[in-house]
Amino acid sequence: MKKCEYCAKEISYFDRFCSEECQECHNRYQETLDKYGIFFSIVNVICVFGIPVGIFLFSFSKVVGATIASVCCMILGILLVFLPFPTDSMIRKFKLKKARNVTRIVGLAVIMFGFAIMGFLFFFNA
Repeated sequence: MKKCEYCAKEISYFDRFCSEECQECHNRYQETLDKYGIFFSIVNVICVFGIPVGIFLFSFSKVVGATIASVCCMILGILLVFLPFPTDSMIRKFKLKKARNVTRIVGLAVIMFGFAIMGFLFFFNA
């Protein structure tokens, strides 16, 4: 059986969505992606490259390196929580609803990683 492109419920082969609600949610997601997609991509690239730069600078200056890495992690995590744009392969595998939830969970984990880096700095910088 074919599955709904939003919630992954089984549907007939002639339909794309199981209900009007799923279709509306999918359309809202597409509108949000069109509206904030470029902003998401730019901030994502900056933060993804900022984390290794912060880790590299950590070997020279613990405060600067840990601050850059943790701020980039927190910004990236907040971005993933509020603008959960999963990859196309995640959407094909899990369908849109579950892929967005998984992306939000990853965003929360990235935020916690940023707090862990800051905690490492405060506790071991004595």
